[in-house]
Amino acid sequence: MVESNGNLENHVQIPKIKFTKLFINGEFVDSVSGNTFETIDPRNGEIIARISEGDKEDINLAVKAAREAFDNGPWPRLAPSERRRIMLKFADLIVENAEEIAALDAMDAGKLFAPLKNMEIPSAAETIRYYAGAADKIHGTTLKMSREIQGYTLLEPIGVVGHIIPWNFPTQMFTLKVGPALAAGCTMIVKPAEQTPLSALYYAHLAKQAGVPDGVINVVTGFGSTAGAALCSHMHVDKISFTGSTEVGRLVMQAAALSNLKPVSLELGGKSPFIVFDDVDVDKVAPLALIGILYNKGEICVAGSRLFIQEGIYDKFVKKLEAMAKTWVVGDPFDPNSHQGPQVDKKQFERVLSYIEHGKKEGAKLLTGGKALDRKGYFIEPTIFIDVEDDMKIAKEEIFGPVLSVMKFKTVEEVIKRANCTNYGTSSGCNDQCLEHCYTVSRSIRAGVIWINCYFAFDADCPYGGYKSSGFERDLGMEGLHKYFQVKSVATPIYNSPWL
Repeated sequence: MVESNGNLENHVQIPKIKFTKLFINGEFVDSVSGNTFETIDPRNGEIIARISEGDKEDINLAVKAAREAFDNGPWPRLAPSERRRIMLKFADLIVENAEEIAALDAMDAGKLFAPLKNMEIPSAAETIRYYAGAADKIHGTTLKMSREIQGYTLLEPIGVVGHIIPWNFPTQMFTLKVGPALAAGCTMIVKPAEQTPLSALYYAHLAKQAGVPDGVINVVTGFGSTAGAALCSHMHVDKISFTGSTEVGRLVMQAAALSNLKPVSLELGGKSPFIVFDDVDVDKVAPLALIGILYNKGEICVAGSRLFIQEGIYDKFVKKLEAMAKTWVVGDPFDPNSHQGPQVDKKQFERVLSYIEHGKKEGAKLLTGGKALDRKGYFIEPTIFIDVEDDMKIAKEEIFGPVLSVMKFKTVEEVIKRANCTNYGTSSGCNDQCLEHCYTVSRSIRAGVIWINCYFAFDADCPYGGYKSSGFERDLGMEGLHKYFQVKSVATPIYNSPWL
């Protein structure tokens, strides 16, 4: 591991924080209580800004605005082509402001500035464009009834939606939830993670500039136990879309069930297997495996955190991993030489370090890393454990950090069984030149996404979600749009028709 000490001032202009208040009914407003909370820079533990702290009263105001906008406002009633035009303008504004938004997410979340500016934010804009293109292609079906009845279905916007988004991908999670809900004609309240509120407020500002009517997008910053809980239990919210931990996902479902039985979509934790068979090119696949765990400092639910290597290449593969990890640069996310920034906050930093200690105590062999950097901020060395056993804590539980568990296997049957021995099911990687193995694995692993000879192959058209305790329903693709509809069937008698 190499530590970067680059001077960020040489690389990018750090923007002034423009938006720190709640965004309700088209206006930035203080919270009812007047309370604020600190958003912290994980590079140094210093305060970036004080943000309005929304609570139940603020959620009530935001829901009232969204309810009025849905029941009586123009958005659900606009011609779909007009919704498309506004959404395309929104996407253009995102691209125009990509550098400033990238700086906000880099400061707030510790994410690398260059990939944010050049990949993640343009990709987020493309997600808005994808759903803008779908806005005027929403239709039901004509039914072939078995008797003299004309039947058809309507796809109707589900209503007021509560989006609760996580801190690891604040930009992409905002757009992959807001985009399809806008296209469907819904109105919404977004509750960003308290660790990373800055970009969500900026997006609300851009949406208003693009022409999204007041009340359609509301952003309430605050804490999950207060603002988030109030949103989930609100009687006038028609749906909740939540991305976060499995533990909180259960609380979201409970609140929805105990209120108005609103439908819930959940995208939760993961412990994904990354499977490597003997016949791969080690020099090509080892970098993929390393990126699979270290991308976004391991703060991604589809991280390939369980690496299964077939015994014939195990030693060679491990040596390659070790060599690459030693050249991995951990440092300031604004430094273009950095490969990895800090963990999002002190709590997550300490959580990751505690799992590393568990790995040591349980007898896993530490190959690289294993400690924090001796500097300000929440930086952790890329950490690889080898000879890990399936029943070890580091192999079973989601760590959400730069910690890889490496295990050896013999046969395809064995690795399928071990890969499935988890409560989670977000994704899996399978690397093999034998397509028979790849097809067998892809049909046998109980996970929502299987990447064959690639990893992190996301696309706006590719549905994404989990099995088991990783949640249900899908984001992205047309499946990500359809969950924001109700299906209504309409039937009327027909008489003396020459055909049915």
